Amino acid sequence: GPCAVEDPDQMDEVAAHLAGRGVRILRAGAFKPRTSPDAFQGLGEPGLAMLAEAARRHGMAAVTEVTDIRWIDACARHADMLQVGARNMSNFELLRAVGAAGRPVLLKRGLAATLDEFLHAAEYVFRAGCTRLVLCERGIRTFSRDTRFTLDISAVPLLKMRARLPVVVDVSHAAGRRDILAPLARAALAAGADGVMVEVHPRPHLARSDGAQQLDLPQFDAFADALAPWIPGP
Repeated sequence: GPCAVEDPDQMDEVAAHLAGRGVRILRAGAFKPRTSPDAFQGLGEPGLAMLAEAARRHGMAAVTEVTDIRWIDACARHADMLQVGARNMSNFELLRAVGAAGRPVLLKRGLAATLDEFLHAAEYVFRAGCTRLVLCERGIRTFSRDTRFTLDISAVPLLKMRARLPVVVDVSHAAGRRDILAPLARAALAAGADGVMVEVHPRPHLARSDGAQQLDLPQFDAFADALAPWIPGP
């Protein structure tokens, strides 16, 4: 789904298209932790309602990021799964609270976290009562300037060996650009990833956040076609 919920029409358009391609999970942010305070911060709870409505209308599960303990109840009311983003991987009080919220959790690796640190963060969620946990590799910060982050493909098999949890790969945040998303996704699936996360927006050039890394709808179709040989059937 899109980086951020922007309006009901945007969410319905992208959800309808993705559902038609067999996508079963719709992810978008209503609370956006942005590096710049001047950047779009998300629509908050109204955005959660838009996400939930689009997901329900098209038979999809809704996933959204929780950025603060204050928003857990609202996110849990609207979403089927709660995401803890990279910047909050070491927010241990948030991890405990999300783990106790009664929803499955998608936990992203921190920008410079080792795998040990990532798995310790997962343990906070587990010990709070959540046993339905998915780990997400989303790239780490290195000296490279060609991509937004550097995708650590080796993390996929290592995490699956050590944690025996589902592992997905967010290629959009790793790359920060749309032109190499399909090769990165194929590499992730070849390494054993259980799924990939990719950002899709009806009109990326008008997106209020991270437009450069989002696919438009025809580009998503090409992306899905490129991955088809790697994805098992229903």
